Amino acid sequence: MTAANAETPPLRERSITFASGAKGVNIAIPSASPINYHQLITAPDEMPRTVIDGKLFRPVDARPPYAAVLVVPGSLGVAPSHVRHAETLCDLGFATCIVDSFAARGVISTVANQAQFSFAASACDVLAAYRVLAGMDDIDAQRIGAQGHSRGGTAVMMAASRCLADAMLGRHHGLAAILAAYPWCGQQFENPAVGDTEVLVLMGDADEWCAPVQVQAQCHAIRLTGGKATMHLVAGAHHSYDRDTPLELVAEARVAPGAPITYLADNGAMILAHSDAANPDLVDRDGFVHALKSGHGRRGAHIGSAPGEAQMFREDMIAFWKRALALH
Repeated sequence: MTAANAETPPLRERSITFASGAKGVNIAIPSASPINYHQLITAPDEMPRTVIDGKLFRPVDARPPYAAVLVVPGSLGVAPSHVRHAETLCDLGFATCIVDSFAARGVISTVANQAQFSFAASACDVLAAYRVLAGMDDIDAQRIGAQGHSRGGTAVMMAASRCLADAMLGRHHGLAAILAAYPWCGQQFENPAVGDTEVLVLMGDADEWCAPVQVQAQCHAIRLTGGKATMHLVAGAHHSYDRDTPLELVAEARVAPGAPITYLADNGAMILAHSDAANPDLVDRDGFVHALKSGHGRRGAHIGSAPGEAQMFREDMIAFWKRALALH
């Protein structure tokens, strides 16, 4: 699967036009590559700057200002399923923007090594893309959502956190709603508040990449702060059950779904499971090494859909975005 990705041109080099006639337009998204959440929150001027790629589609049969949805892929990069989701939502009247965090960083896939760039950088990309769309005259800045898959699901979950959104965007600014598809929730803020951002998680209970119990814990914690978070757990479904491709083994995947959660202080400093102290110098790799040493890591995990699962995902996705972004 990684080799196949290597043969696919970067998103910015692909000419994509939906059946409706909506044509993808490349946009530059000024972002950054922080080493961890602590740097992102407390020392943004020290972060290396990175301009990532986006491809924006404006709906043909709708009038501006448009509600908009960011589509954020996972560890295998932009897949046909992500393009299909963007087309489905664009056909409904949403502006959609596919975000490519990989090409600008010279990354093809992170399935074998998630530390090629930080999870903080992925979340930074989401909020950077929000900022670009919110500055467009034909986009309704109050109705911008983000839909992330796998690593992208992690990114949108973290981008919804007020600890991060307040630091990057300022108070009272941020995503109206997020749909996190089978996210990894192995990193969570101790203060999980998301403010007014509505959260929906779609996940299968047979997921071998990410632990449903971690996601349940984060959704419950959000609700305890007064936030609105819902999780739809699909019986028997595996990771990426929306792909509409047969179930297959990704042999090179490195996963540790049973590892303890690494919590983050309000300033983004990591708190490893064996310590009560927040350490601003820790990075993702430190958490991954801790998980391996404690016996939680393994190679190989399945990905794909059983019959009917992709359609179920599509229906849940459509219903959520039509309601959450008030599309009539």
